[in-house]
Amino acid sequence: MLEMNVDETQLQAIMNGKRFTLNADEAAIHSFENMWKDSFSCDIKPDESADIRAAWEPARLQNVAALLAMTAKGNSGDEAPVNHPHETAKLMAKNTVLGWLNANPFLFGPHYMSAMECGLRIPVFFYCLKGDKIDGAQRLRLLTAIYEHAWWVSHRSSLYSSLGNHTIAEAVGLVFAGSIFKSTKEGKAWLDRGYGLLKQELTHQILDDGGPAEQSLSYHRFVLDLYWLAVDLLEKNDLADCSAWKPRLIEGEKFLKAFTDALGNLPSIGDSDDGNAIASGVHPKRENDDFVESRPYINFPESGYTVIRAVNWFVLTFDHGPLGMAPLYNHGHADALSVNLSLAGEQILVDPGTYRYNGVPEWRRYFKGTRAHNTVTIDGEDQAIQKTGFIWSHPYNANLIRISGDSGTPHIEATHDGYTRLPEPVTHRRVVDFCSDSLLFIKDSFSGKGMHTFELNFHIHPDATLIWNDTYSVIKKGEAALSIVLLGGKRFCTACGQTTPPFGWYSPEYGVKVQSSVLSCKVYGASEQVSFVTAVSLDQSAPDINELEKIACRR
Repeated sequence: MLEMNVDETQLQAIMNGKRFTLNADEAAIHSFENMWKDSFSCDIKPDESADIRAAWEPARLQNVAALLAMTAKGNSGDEAPVNHPHETAKLMAKNTVLGWLNANPFLFGPHYMSAMECGLRIPVFFYCLKGDKIDGAQRLRLLTAIYEHAWWVSHRSSLYSSLGNHTIAEAVGLVFAGSIFKSTKEGKAWLDRGYGLLKQELTHQILDDGGPAEQSLSYHRFVLDLYWLAVDLLEKNDLADCSAWKPRLIEGEKFLKAFTDALGNLPSIGDSDDGNAIASGVHPKRENDDFVESRPYINFPESGYTVIRAVNWFVLTFDHGPLGMAPLYNHGHADALSVNLSLAGEQILVDPGTYRYNGVPEWRRYFKGTRAHNTVTIDGEDQAIQKTGFIWSHPYNANLIRISGDSGTPHIEATHDGYTRLPEPVTHRRVVDFCSDSLLFIKDSFSGKGMHTFELNFHIHPDATLIWNDTYSVIKKGEAALSIVLLGGKRFCTACGQTTPPFGWYSPEYGVKVQSSVLSCKVYGASEQVSFVTAVSLDQSAPDINELEKIACRR
């Protein structure tokens, strides 16, 4: 069963020919497709300036999935007139898929380079096949496409070190194809393999606390929806009993719910390519994702996060988890001990996001690097070493040292060792300490050897207003406001939209970057002698700096 959150304007845009392009230029995508359309997919070597992820997005045909979801939702069982919007949508969906298949013969062109992309198209073909507007020849064409895609996926599955969300997308494609061809030896093998991979990866992709092994909230949503999509197909068609999977999937839903603020926002932790299991605004039915969390803090020990929240007021996330999924850590960001804060549904202190995967190496390095996160950078280095746009080496270990505060004033203390690889090693320790539900301290201290440059950064949502005073700052966004001050005689300076090197940028969606302000403080000194104490008051009143200094010293 599919659920929709797509308004009429969006649907009309799709009816008018809109494709999902991840904000890439349509003409550039067409040019790229035409350049490689006659090439065998395995021989294609995209230019380094191209973003293959953006080129692949329209070929997922998720605009078709949205149209089919709309017609399924509005199907009353009665025959609709020929000019009815749903009948028009069905015809458009069919013609779009058949037109795409004609323009992209099997194994030629860029859209067969990735088995994941093929796996994601199979459910679209499946739902199109179920429509009532196709004749025998068209049905055969769709069945052939499903068979070809599944055959290719089965021979190019993401296994071993590449196990991740790609594997889940491919497994779901095999399940859908196998459900159609289950009476054949090959089809049954696809079904068994897809189901087996999903069963195997359930405890690998979704950790015991419900969190993501890939350290990405966006990919976690993607993976969970792929699982729910497979569960719906398998159970409705009596192909498998998935009841044993559901408790873990529900834990995954609870995990994401814990991070969600009053307006439904999630912080942009880890990579995000804005991918969807079905389509933007369309998702499979999810079970038990409507619970309300009332605890003052929620600790997720396996994934390495603590979320501190007051219902409908604020959500603070503290990252003390690993870099990502070993051994490549593809979609993780070097954000150990970073915090994000949403107040009254308004995102205030933010993770700047992803921007793009390919074609912009300097920007890719920035957005996944330490300096782009609300933590401390030492000597201008990332907490781990970026080998490529997707591969890290020298991953850090982050450890939760102490957590307390069941009374409503949480105290969380954690460390990471990412900078112990330096010639003169340093360990970073951070304490997030709530004095009340409206005042908290973020305390950073260091242990190690040598003299280093320590840079503390807090990135501010670009839609927020930063009001700079002599000793403190007020950040306002919508009806929300907070004051922030650096104690101990230190002062923040501000940066915004720097390009050499990049600093002070935010990516609200894939392919888009905008300037944003950063509160930054840089100190050079001996590891044992440098510290930062940041006081955050969750209102806009002028803080009493002397009183804050006294409170901080007592805690």
